[in-house]
Amino acid sequence: MSNIKTLHEVFEELGVTRRAVQGYEKRGLVKPSARNKYGHLLYDEQAQKRIAIIKDYQRLGFKLKEIESLIDASDELVTAALERQVIKLQEERQEKTMLIDMAKKWIEAIQKKGEV
Repeated sequence: MSNIKTLHEVFEELGVTRRAVQGYEKRGLVKPSARNKYGHLLYDEQAQKRIAIIKDYQRLGFKLKEIESLIDASDELVTAALERQVIKLQEERQEKTMLIDMAKKWIEAIQKKGEV
């Protein structure tokens, strides 16, 4: 991400959709740096980094409204939010593990029933 890129290059490189970036722009989370002579939106390195951070926050489960308050927050506030999110994700993982175990037991019971 060392230079200015078009929206197309940004969404291909970062794995975000055009619609997602447009949504980030609409919420004021990121803005294009300029336009090229063909009218294509251009994003500098800072904008590209912000898009990557927003995408990471979303992958961690933050909603755009939460990201709006995190994106330019102090390190202390971001750290606290991330710590809360880690706890939430750990709880979700425990719940999913329990559900997987439950499904395996059902499968086992169904298979045993078929053996009779």
